[in-house]
Amino acid sequence: MKILVINCGSSSLKYQVLDMPSEDLLCKGLVERIGMDGSVITHSKTGEDKVVTEVPMKDHTEAIAQVMKALQDPEHGVVKEMSEIGAVGHRVVHAGEKFARSVLITDEVVKALEECVPLAPLHNPPNLLGIEACKTLMPGVPMVGVFDTAFHQTMPPESYIYALPYEYYEKYGVRRYGFHGTSHKYVSFRASQMLNVKPEELKIITCHLGNGASVSAVKYGHVVDTSMGLTPLEGLVMGTRAGDIDPAILKFIADKEGITLDEVDTILNKKSGMLGISGVSSDFRDVEAAAEDGNERAALALKVFAHRVRFYIGAYIAEMNGVDAIVFTAGVGENDYFMRELICENLGNLGIRLDVVKNKVRGVERIISTDDSPVKVLLIPTNEELAIAKDTHWIVTQK
Repeated sequence: MKILVINCGSSSLKYQVLDMPSEDLLCKGLVERIGMDGSVITHSKTGEDKVVTEVPMKDHTEAIAQVMKALQDPEHGVVKEMSEIGAVGHRVVHAGEKFARSVLITDEVVKALEECVPLAPLHNPPNLLGIEACKTLMPGVPMVGVFDTAFHQTMPPESYIYALPYEYYEKYGVRRYGFHGTSHKYVSFRASQMLNVKPEELKIITCHLGNGASVSAVKYGHVVDTSMGLTPLEGLVMGTRAGDIDPAILKFIADKEGITLDEVDTILNKKSGMLGISGVSSDFRDVEAAAEDGNERAALALKVFAHRVRFYIGAYIAEMNGVDAIVFTAGVGENDYFMRELICENLGNLGIRLDVVKNKVRGVERIISTDDSPVKVLLIPTNEELAIAKDTHWIVTQK
């Protein structure tokens, strides 16, 4: 069965077509800079060179259309028509407490996900756009939603309960959920394979660093804490998201600027983070280029990002009473050796020793710590798509 996996992020879209259950990858692609200048789709059919096409894509609907065009391309595609796709697996960021595991997408599921949009205003809308676009272009093809929150459901209450009146948790489900769960799960278990140690014997900190970013503490195969919270806004500094701030700032800005809390929420989600500090871009490549040209705010943004990642690494080492491995993954984590080096600076006293020579690679699975480092540092390209395809195949083939 050919399964199309759609993974919509806030400014990017990854896709793959896999033949299941053999897990043979037929093609993969990446759409970058959606809604920004220089948007581009990179399509790669297995065994062939990449095909890079720069084409304006103002939103995720147009991005999905370009994906469909690439899949059916006479020369580089993998299907003659979309009816050859047996199922579609969608990464969905937030389902609140409505769904704790992957589910077959129905009209009722879509309605439930729409109700969760306020919890993930940057991600659930593009996730839903991907679902609707596929429904239009492939009517009748079963689709499965795979949720970012599932892997984090092992957190103990002391990790996910906020110090608010408890009734808000009981009435509205206000708690920390965590996100990027499919990625954290994949790379933590892959790390155990690379280290030849069982997951239940390892303490791992996984750093999913991209336009959206989070850190998770995985103790003996189960998440015990994670940086994102009720929504993907909490935690690290991100491309356009502020991450952790004093909550009183919301009212302070609203009063000073004479704007509504909804407008402040938009600022925190879409105008803050790397973009807000640097004033240049939400794309780390643009920010690093500006810093190299002497832009002090861009340089500051990079330092702030690295500082926040180090903060969580240190906190999770304390929480787990030690750590065996640090894993870097996702767009920045996999490809930005400068940022990995900046994050690992001055962590030697915690047993984290990065090998600067091994580290100078992009997107290559390898151990990048020194041979004598007590804590292993690994670069593992995430494969959320394979994990999503497995869930999708299992659900649609159940009798």
